[in-house]
Amino acid sequence: MINPIDRFISWIAPAAAVRRAQARRVLAYYEAAKPSRLRAGKREPGSGNAAVAKAGTALREQARHMEQNHDLARGVLDVLVRNTIGTGIGVEPQPRRRNGEIHDALALQLQKLWKDWCKRPEVTWQHSWGSAERICARSWFRDGEVFAQRLLGITPFLDHGTRVPYSIELLEADLVPYDYQSMGSPRIVQGVEINGWGRPVGYYVYRNHPGDLYRLTTLADLKRLSADRMLHLKLVDRIRQLRGVSIFAAVLTRMEDLKDYEESERIAAKIAASMAAYIKKGAPDLYEPDNAGTPRQMNFRPGIIFDDLRPGEEVGVIDTNRPNANLAAHRDGQLRAIAAGTGTTYSSTSKNYNGTYSAQRQELVEGWGAYQILAAEFISRITQPVYEDFVRSALTARLLTLDADVDGETLDDAIYIAPQMPWIDPEKEANAWAALEDRVYASGPEIIRRRGANPRDVLDQQQRWRREKARRELDTPAAPAPTEKPAEEQVA
Repeated sequence: MINPIDRFISWIAPAAAVRRAQARRVLAYYEAAKPSRLRAGKREPGSGNAAVAKAGTALREQARHMEQNHDLARGVLDVLVRNTIGTGIGVEPQPRRRNGEIHDALALQLQKLWKDWCKRPEVTWQHSWGSAERICARSWFRDGEVFAQRLLGITPFLDHGTRVPYSIELLEADLVPYDYQSMGSPRIVQGVEINGWGRPVGYYVYRNHPGDLYRLTTLADLKRLSADRMLHLKLVDRIRQLRGVSIFAAVLTRMEDLKDYEESERIAAKIAASMAAYIKKGAPDLYEPDNAGTPRQMNFRPGIIFDDLRPGEEVGVIDTNRPNANLAAHRDGQLRAIAAGTGTTYSSTSKNYNGTYSAQRQELVEGWGAYQILAAEFISRITQPVYEDFVRSALTARLLTLDADVDGETLDDAIYIAPQMPWIDPEKEANAWAALEDRVYASGPEIIRRRGANPRDVLDQQQRWRREKARRELDTPAAPAPTEKPAEEQVA
């Protein structure tokens, strides 16, 4: 219905009246945009960087505290790391000849050098490559981001410790300060220098961890590292967001509430277990204290018989209704919400694996989609750049023997094997994959990679195993052919 103001405007400026009517219909349609007494309609008007600047440090520190003090938070991180990294992302070199075939000899060279490098991949020599990947992923999920400096070739005062002269330096998010800003030239946002397009071109890093005890860290301790020397893995939700946010950001309050609730229930149950009984008296005038004026002590023990009750007294048992019968249901509901907010599955988070085969497989398939996305992000930001640096360093150090027919553009090609979805029913899964291979819907190497193994390693192991069995004359004899039954038995 047109109100008098709109009718007046339509007489003077019809186009303006139409725009007012259209705007009114839009506002009427999007009811959620209009706050009310029952709906606050909270908003986030700032940019992604502005939101992180206000809450990034607090979220990171709260997430670390939760990991240190809450078994559930530690369990969620364990589930994420185990299903995205596992024992480590497998790398299968795939250099090719000019005709497109895999160059097996060169792939074997790279595989041997990679195996040697994985023993001491980082500057402190405290982690193997698999361990370094796991600690990176854990920092990524908990803190929202992790950094690594790439150190190729001869570096002053650094012993790489491997044949290939290449190492990485793992850096926690604290070493790139949020509060280091500059709107001039160069433009620096939260410790990251960006160009006119918003692309990171440099990072400002503390030489020492600002959280170390007995050490005062100031902005004078910052050093600039070029972006091509840094690896930055982060969890972001907004376009052009430069710093990451903890995966616990949306569930921290829920986890804290659940921790407090469980602690209250534990204390209540402990107090309830300490209470035994009380003596109920009939009337106050029946109470007669002992001659000494001290209250009576009644020692409880299993099978006790009360034979000294006075007239009007009876024994009452304290019922505290603990543990709370609704605790399990309430906790399960909260765990489902936490699992949804962190991208894990409810069964893995709660360690409750009840359910049918179909239900478990459906949950596993849906949850594994989230794990694969995280693993792909980790590979693209950490594993693949590191492997490409490794190949470049090995080539520069002249550790590779190259034939004339090697396709130079494929030297650093590789297949990256992340943890694969486990089998719930091995027999059914194996038969399904065998049928796919028989019908040429899948290849043997693909099936082996889906199991998280390297096809070349599997073939080598199988070859050695069969050769060893034959040498020891342990080959399984062929099953005897079935004999035909006598004619009279067939007739019978």
